[in-house]
Amino acid sequence: MNQKIIEQSLCVKNLHVKIDQLELAKGMSFDLHPGEVTVIIGPNGTGKSTLLKTLFGDINRQQGDICFGETSLNKKWLSKWRKHFGYMPQDIHLDIELSVLEVVLLGQLDALSLRLNESMVSEALYALEQIGLLHLADRPVNALSGGQCQMILFAQAMMRKPSILMLDEPVSALDLHFQQVLLDHLDRKTKENRWISLMVLHDLNLAAQYADKLLVVKDGLIVSHGAPKTVLTPELVKDVYGVDAEVTVDGQGIPFIRTRRSSYKQEPDNVKTKLKKETGVSSVF
Repeated sequence: MNQKIIEQSLCVKNLHVKIDQLELAKGMSFDLHPGEVTVIIGPNGTGKSTLLKTLFGDINRQQGDICFGETSLNKKWLSKWRKHFGYMPQDIHLDIELSVLEVVLLGQLDALSLRLNESMVSEALYALEQIGLLHLADRPVNALSGGQCQMILFAQAMMRKPSILMLDEPVSALDLHFQQVLLDHLDRKTKENRWISLMVLHDLNLAAQYADKLLVVKDGLIVSHGAPKTVLTPELVKDVYGVDAEVTVDGQGIPFIRTRRSSYKQEPDNVKTKLKKETGVSSVF
C-alpha cells in the first residue's frame, strides 16, 4: 500500500526584522508551497536579501514565527533547520584552490567522507552537464568568470537536495543564454522534486516569466503577493519603483513590462505648430 507523502509549506507570520534603526520587515506574513517558484521583487535596499538571510537564520528576528511544517526556526537547532535548505547568497567570491567538481561536491558536505562515493561524483558531474558546464569540471574555480561561478554555485545548491531552495539574484552576472538555462532548470527541478523555491530578481520580465507567485516588497512591507498576471500592473510599477510603465500580456498570460523614458516629453501642439512655421520641421526628435 502506497503511503501518501505529506507536503510541508514554509510559513512566515508577523515577521519583524530590525538592523540598527532600520526596520526591514514590518509584520510580514506569507506562505510558500512545494512545487512553486516564488520571486521577491522590489526596490534596492528594501529588505529582499535580508528576508532570505532571516529565513536561513543568519539574521535574528525581533518578532514573528518562521515554520517549515511542524518545525520552527530556533537558534538552538540552527544546523538542523538549515539541512532543509539549499541557499545561494548574493556576491560570493570563490577565491579558493578547488576544482569546479570539488565545489559542486561541497553541496553534499554532510555526506562527504575521506573516500568519495562514486555515485556522488557521478551525480555532481551530471549536475554540471545539465547546466552546460561539464567541460569545466577539472578547471580551478578561481579561474572562472563571475557568471560561471554563479552557475557552479547553483549546481552546488541543487546537490544538497533541498526542501527549500533560496537564490539571491542568481542571474545578475549571466548572459541571456545562461539566464535561460539556470531559470529553466530551476523551474523544472522545482516542479519535479516539489521544492519550495524562493529567489530575488530585479528583472521584472524574467520574474513574470518564471514566477508562479510574486512577493512584492517595499519599505519592509509586502505590498502584493500573487500570480504575475494579477500583480504586475502599471499602477504597481509606479507605486513601487516610481517609474511609468506599459504592461501588456502575451497569449500565455505572461505580462511584459516596458518602462518609459522619463527624459522624453511630448511637445505641446502649440510648440509643434510654432516650430514648423519657423523651421519647416515638425519635430526635433
